[in-house]
Amino acid sequence: MNYKDEILRLKKEKNAVILAHYYQDSDVQDVADFLGDSYKLAVEAQNTTADIIVFCGVHFMAETAKILSPTKKVLLPVKEAGCPMANMMKKNDLLKYKSENPDTTILTYVNSTADVKALSDCCVTSSNAFQIIDHYIKAGKKILYGPDQNLAKYVMNQKGYTMDVWNGHCCIHNDLTKELAKEMKKKYPNALLLVHPEARLEVLEEADYVGSTKGILDFASASSNQEFIIGTEEGIMYPLINANPNKKFYLLTEKLRCFDMKLTTIKDVYDALNEEKYVIEVDEEIRVNAQKALDKMIELSK
Repeated sequence: MNYKDEILRLKKEKNAVILAHYYQDSDVQDVADFLGDSYKLAVEAQNTTADIIVFCGVHFMAETAKILSPTKKVLLPVKEAGCPMANMMKKNDLLKYKSENPDTTILTYVNSTADVKALSDCCVTSSNAFQIIDHYIKAGKKILYGPDQNLAKYVMNQKGYTMDVWNGHCCIHNDLTKELAKEMKKKYPNALLLVHPEARLEVLEEADYVGSTKGILDFASASSNQEFIIGTEEGIMYPLINANPNKKFYLLTEKLRCFDMKLTTIKDVYDALNEEKYVIEVDEEIRVNAQKALDKMIELSK
């Protein structure tokens, strides 16, 4: 079976749209209507006129799509595809923090569960974190940021801010080291090092550019430089090379591979769309409150 052709046929037949994160395998990226990072895909989920959304990513992303498009049927091709970082911030732990810190504004990374978003004042992504944190700091708010401690520490280091920080991290980016960054820069002296802010501060301080996945793609495409070391999940290499066939890209380490993101195969996408299985549901009370945090993020990102 030619899965790509069948997926294209089913999309038209069922008025479906496929959203895929940059970290998906290349053949999955090729069937996507919209390819992007967490922020771009959240906006596309909110704006789509499709009846069915097939979300090629992990669970919190499909949940976010359902929160923003409650009348749509949202499908996650692999129900086991999760995010360890999202699971590091639990609803009951956040409830306890809020009870002890009632005046603190809760900002949560979009890499979080729906019930955590529902307890939050606003969500952020790596592409808008500075903008949104600036807004609340300038308004005189005390902030808790979670679950990703590394992005929070980077913002505090850059801006001189003070925030409460949740003890969470991305297992892939957090394993990057300063020594590895220095070694690769020595190996490729003409290359610029581009790193995602989920990496530790010691690594980010070695980078020539720090930004979201989409930010890394845009920076490399706009740059006159011809060589780049990439410090984020390997899936971004495919769109980087496609957009810049004459430039050279080196992955900071071959270990930059997210197990959960790579669970989804082209066959899984076909099966999900064909059988309309693994439907994402979100409790309505949780959904309404989580949407307030996501809508606030989109409002403050304009």
